Amino acid sequence: MATTFRAAARRIAVGVLLVMSGVLPVLPALTAPLPPIQTDGARVFQQHCQSCHEPATGRAPNRRILAFHPREDVIRSLTSGVMASLAGGLTADDIRAVAVYLTPLESSAAAAAVGTDRMCADSPPIHPGPSDWASLGQDDPARRFQPHPGLGAGDVARLKVKWSFAMSGGGQPTVVGDWLFITNRSGRFYALDAATGCVHWVVSGVGSRTTPMIVRSKVSPSGWATYIGADGRVLRAFDAQTGRELWKSPVLETHPIAMLTGTPTVSGDSIFVPVSSLEEAAGSQPAYPCCSFRGSIVAVSAATGRILWQTHVIDEPLRPTHINAVGTQLQGPAGGGVWSAPTADLKRGLIYVGTGDSYTDAPTTGADAVLAIDMVSGAVRWKRQVTPGDNWVVGCNDREKSTNCPRREGPDYDFGASPVLMTLASGRQILAAGQKSGLVYGFNPDTGALLWTTRVGTGSFLGGVEWGLAFDGRRLYAANADTGELFDEGLRVQGRSLDGWISPGPARPGLSALDPLSGAILWQTPAPVADCHYFGDRSLDFAPGVCVRAQSAAPSAMPGVVFSGTLDGWLRAYDSASGRILWAFSTTATTYDTVNGVRGQPGGGIDGLSTTIADGRVYVMSGFNGGSSTGGNGTNVLLAFSPDGQ
Repeated sequence: MATTFRAAARRIAVGVLLVMSGVLPVLPALTAPLPPIQTDGARVFQQHCQSCHEPATGRAPNRRILAFHPREDVIRSLTSGVMASLAGGLTADDIRAVAVYLTPLESSAAAAAVGTDRMCADSPPIHPGPSDWASLGQDDPARRFQPHPGLGAGDVARLKVKWSFAMSGGGQPTVVGDWLFITNRSGRFYALDAATGCVHWVVSGVGSRTTPMIVRSKVSPSGWATYIGADGRVLRAFDAQTGRELWKSPVLETHPIAMLTGTPTVSGDSIFVPVSSLEEAAGSQPAYPCCSFRGSIVAVSAATGRILWQTHVIDEPLRPTHINAVGTQLQGPAGGGVWSAPTADLKRGLIYVGTGDSYTDAPTTGADAVLAIDMVSGAVRWKRQVTPGDNWVVGCNDREKSTNCPRREGPDYDFGASPVLMTLASGRQILAAGQKSGLVYGFNPDTGALLWTTRVGTGSFLGGVEWGLAFDGRRLYAANADTGELFDEGLRVQGRSLDGWISPGPARPGLSALDPLSGAILWQTPAPVADCHYFGDRSLDFAPGVCVRAQSAAPSAMPGVVFSGTLDGWLRAYDSASGRILWAFSTTATTYDTVNGVRGQPGGGIDGLSTTIADGRVYVMSGFNGGSSTGGNGTNVLLAFSPDGQ
């Protein structure tokens, strides 16, 4: 039995974009059929929505799943959210009608799925400590290294779950003192007690997938502020002690399909916000004038939210290219979305960013590139493109290609991971960046000159280094996914195949340690084949039941230990010198009675964001739906581990 992979690849790609953009979170499907409501909403759904949502493509939620959502969430997504640009031509009455049609159950089931917040008895002032993890990459160079973890390498084998917290969606938390901060795509921004998981405060209506940045602030009454990129392409600032909003920025990018996926980086008096887009998906539609979005970095005042400057990574002029088969005028160059957090270099006054692929045939040097941008002026100091001509939009993997596919198609090898600025024992600095190609690069941070290139995986559109690297001062750690190759491998075990899939090589998921000076591989530990217990999984229809051990989440390190999770739900600790596995825990092998009152909450895949190590505890989000369309369930669970669960 053969399975068409190219059509499936399109569904995966759409799913990547929908998940990254914060489109409505996936919830478990109903077992009973939905009532056949015949309204104008049904007509709108059939004409404008059905092709993606029934049957669901990629991670687009199907009609059963949408029934769990609050009606206003559907309306907001179509009017001001990331789906607004794809809802062109719909009137306000159309949008209201389709929302009513899709949500006959309203929000009762969705509310029950995430439990009831248990408020803390008191909320003492925030007191920082040496073991804080206050930003996505832990420090300005984005090393993902905790030098003062509050536990030793010998304690790792005794790690057990201390508490758990269920939420719809959810990413990587930050921790300052006894306070933990976390956002999720259902719009609830939490400050929790880091030791117990009780709730200090919660702000509703703040849809975000970015990690909260926690910094000292003169404009915040408590002296502490937190910043997140939110729906509507705005940056929002809150008092970290009370949750009271301090300011909301203007819209940071006017392109209607732009979005904020990467975590903003705070440095000094400025916040640097990466801008990405959903235009890869829109660009597959024949009537869409593909393409015009350009990835950028926006600098914002940390005190007021005022925009200081915006620098687009593509600087070639936009121009008409050709007319497609249905008569639509196409244009370019476009693309270069910045999916990940910028990395700050205080010594040179620079921020470093990696960019995504190109959407058109029009040549550009800004896609699949690493750039150094001046913090004060926004001027590009240097730019290094590593994959020219990587031109791609959704549908280019299909047997029958999308009308707007570039004439010269690329492999879709984005940079989705933040660069890491490494300082060696000699004092020399090297900038490292990992790509979906399976390659890791070392650059001269002064000039952008390429110093070394190392292959750690086979690479594919869902392969290679997807979300991040870690550096502990001695070794650079790279997790490799190779998800597409693993789907192929899993189906072959079942006696099936992926029709049309030409694998670039065997799957090589696992964790590698590299010499930061030369890029030489010091050790590699393959991702083990292990039991998988997906619950309520929405695996793609072409690969049901395939357990995927892709190692796509970014690793995190502490002295002597590296933590890394896999898409089959396992979290492991590795000896940093040898790669030997010291401890392993399946987050899907059990269920959890959570702090917020959800009994029997299952885990899911570990994909996307990294673990957080702070004050003797290790935190990870199980069930984050990443971009692979497998291993997820409707409600995620944040797990806090400590030695012996104490």
